[in-house]
Amino acid sequence: MPEVWYAPKKPLSGRDYWVAVLRKQPSAILLAIQLLAILLLPWLEAQLWGRLVFVVISFFAVTIAAFVTRSTPSLTWLALLIGVPCVALEAWSVLSPDNVLVGAVGHFGLAAFYLYVAYGLVSYVFSDSWVTSDELFAVGAAFTVLLFAFAYLYLGVQFIWPESFTGHVPGPRRTFLELLFFSAANLTSVGLSDVGAVRPHARAVTIIEQLAGVMYVAMVISRLVALTVAKARR
Repeated sequence: MPEVWYAPKKPLSGRDYWVAVLRKQPSAILLAIQLLAILLLPWLEAQLWGRLVFVVISFFAVTIAAFVTRSTPSLTWLALLIGVPCVALEAWSVLSPDNVLVGAVGHFGLAAFYLYVAYGLVSYVFSDSWVTSDELFAVGAAFTVLLFAFAYLYLGVQFIWPESFTGHVPGPRRTFLELLFFSAANLTSVGLSDVGAVRPHARAVTIIEQLAGVMYVAMVISRLVALTVAKARR
């Protein structure tokens, strides 16, 4: 029989490489963008241009998150239908900070979008009995997505009910970084935050996030550990 020669595959580079990574592990890209946004936030939120840059990052995160939902039971078109207009409203609220209606709708809309993405990621992890590397990243991405979702909820609450949160710096509204820090303290159940919920609606949302953080560990993390142990025993 004549020998058959196979040409070696050429390594991907540039745009093709990142497209392949996005297709194979979109949850890892989403997690990286969320963490990068947190690290850049102290420099960005102090200036108007920085807040607009953060809106652009949020739009990029929305696009990646919508791509992530393609691998989950969620509907991609519904994620885009919620996310894209709300990012536009978020940019509008940056330029018109005194417009309560635009700010509240934009923040609550982004919160709904991130909650929907978190639902899709958790459903993705629960969809089979085999743990893949992308599902491991999906667990982390879902947690950071919940972190942002409740931070936007808090922003919407304080737009409608000023002085809902208190902190060391006086003022009717907390910054997004302060509320993100407060959200992380509640979701992780560490309670280490100088921000506190003092009005009824703020406290109600805070209770929901605290319960969500406990249930995430009890349901999602425990299932992931069980599947990993089962995989190791096979």
